[in-house]
Amino acid sequence: MTAVIPAPTFSLLPIAPLACVVGADVEVPLVTGEMVRYANLDYAASAPALTSVAETIAGALDQYASVHRGAGHLSQVTTQRYEAARETVREFVRGRVDDSVVFTRNTTDAINLAAHITPGDVVVLDIEHHANLLPWCTPRDGRSRVRVVRARDTVDDTIATLEEELASAPAALLAVTAASNVTGEVLPIGRLASTAHRHGARILVDAAQLVAHHPVSIVSHAIDYLAFSGHKTYAPFGAGVLIGRPDWFDAAPPYLAGGGASADVAVGAASATWHTGAARHEAGSPNVLGAVSIAAACAALTAIGWEELGAHEAALRARLDAGLASVVGVRPLRIFGDDAPNRVGIAGFVVDGVAPRVVAEYLSDHHGIGVRDGKFCAHPLLKRLGHPDGAVRATFGAGTSSADIDRLIAALAELTTAVLRPVKGPS
Repeated sequence: MTAVIPAPTFSLLPIAPLACVVGADVEVPLVTGEMVRYANLDYAASAPALTSVAETIAGALDQYASVHRGAGHLSQVTTQRYEAARETVREFVRGRVDDSVVFTRNTTDAINLAAHITPGDVVVLDIEHHANLLPWCTPRDGRSRVRVVRARDTVDDTIATLEEELASAPAALLAVTAASNVTGEVLPIGRLASTAHRHGARILVDAAQLVAHHPVSIVSHAIDYLAFSGHKTYAPFGAGVLIGRPDWFDAAPPYLAGGGASADVAVGAASATWHTGAARHEAGSPNVLGAVSIAAACAALTAIGWEELGAHEAALRARLDAGLASVVGVRPLRIFGDDAPNRVGIAGFVVDGVAPRVVAEYLSDHHGIGVRDGKFCAHPLLKRLGHPDGAVRATFGAGTSSADIDRLIAALAELTTAVLRPVKGPS
């Protein structure tokens, strides 16, 4: 009989949530009919709204009006809020004074915009989220411009391989995901930027899984373009951001053709005069409240402080890692085999003998725990890790407590005990 190690009993002091989130006390039904508080461990998909963000949006609604071209007082207020949101985002990621801050629908939309403005070949790794892989795959001028590099077993070897690829032929851009949405492993962005710049390329960083967990500095890390989503940053109101050097933005045709992007249009003419700057790529009425919500989340995270956030998530991560390691049959996923790179609050894993969807449904139906299962829009990476049918992912953040982590570990121990328990034959 295979021994089953019970869920650990932690001697650590309980870890309380660091920030208030909307829905923190929501109860959900179990198969028994009992109601329990929902343990949200699916932050990497969509983080709950911070209560301060929701309050900011509620306070802005009674003054919401048209943006940019209205002469009325409320239009002026709305325009000021929208433009102020750009500056808050710029400060949050330590952008350059002349960087363009373009609001998009989400990170996927932001990277598609980046693909639209990038003038040459792009180098990416094979471990990317689809949002930082598929937009580059569209041929331009009749040829593919994406060059996919296989990540190696260590971070150092991966960077060396990228260097070889960038040295082999000119590239306009190196596009990398800062933190894996499958394992949480964080790449050294400063080193990658230096590598790209040595070979005449710029760097785009998909920071969707990073900016809510770790400080980012466009200036200090020498990042050329950075993309992230509000809905992964405690602002789930349908907006994202692409921020970066203005020349590519201004040289490219508008991302969308329409009002707001056009400076002058002549009836019957085949062309228009287009704005420069962010307006060039924000045709139509923008998502003002989405932009305001991102700015509010940036301000809230800054107020909490990265030292507090880092300590909170490090303690939860240590608790989760120790708990997963204690349960027989649970195998965490890792991309790199060297001493673990820094990780954000993401833990991908599989349970021997149990399909990922069954694990996720069991956790939800029997314990009121929300996790994600599947391939996480990272099919090549899951195949590479040996799990083409998917895995399970538990993710956390500022609204997570140690009780949420402990519930997950206890539930997994219960599940694996049931799976590994031998079936008695007839006596």
